[in-house]
Amino acid sequence: MYRWLIAGIPLLYFHNDNADFLPAMHPFYITVTEINHNAKDKIIEVSCKIFTDDLETALTKSSGTKVVLSNQNNKTATDKLIAVYIMKHFQLKIDDKPVTLQFVGSEKEEEATWSYFQVNDISSLKKIDITNDILYETFDSEVNLMHVMVNGNRQSKKLNNPDAHAIFVF
Repeated sequence: MYRWLIAGIPLLYFHNDNADFLPAMHPFYITVTEINHNAKDKIIEVSCKIFTDDLETALTKSSGTKVVLSNQNNKTATDKLIAVYIMKHFQLKIDDKPVTLQFVGSEKEEEATWSYFQVNDISSLKKIDITNDILYETFDSEVNLMHVMVNGNRQSKKLNNPDAHAIFVF
């Protein structure tokens, strides 16, 4: 019986989200977002780390065309897709006022893709209200971790799909 269980374990690393039986690079779906208030420059810096294969799946689904992030020939086009996707699924309110994210760029790091955004002219803040449903439409078991740093104080929260709202008070 144990041999049967061990033989079945590799199947945990396969998923069939798009009717293609493809090996997943990981058995879980998680995104990490780091938010830092840079008081000196009056900027909020936002960094999103997403497994590249998961992001490609979401971008392909949302754009209707196959997206391959490792193809540097299409970097401008894929950066635009990333920016539009993240800004649709990640919104911030600073002290109860909606702010607009500005896309700074993206880079691939091993199995993940980092995307970078900023919000200008934020000299101080007491509250950050976040709506984050990145990859929720693609993966039912998606988890979004968020780490926020303001004035040297760090707070973290975990959102499990379908929960998409978090408030950080400093």
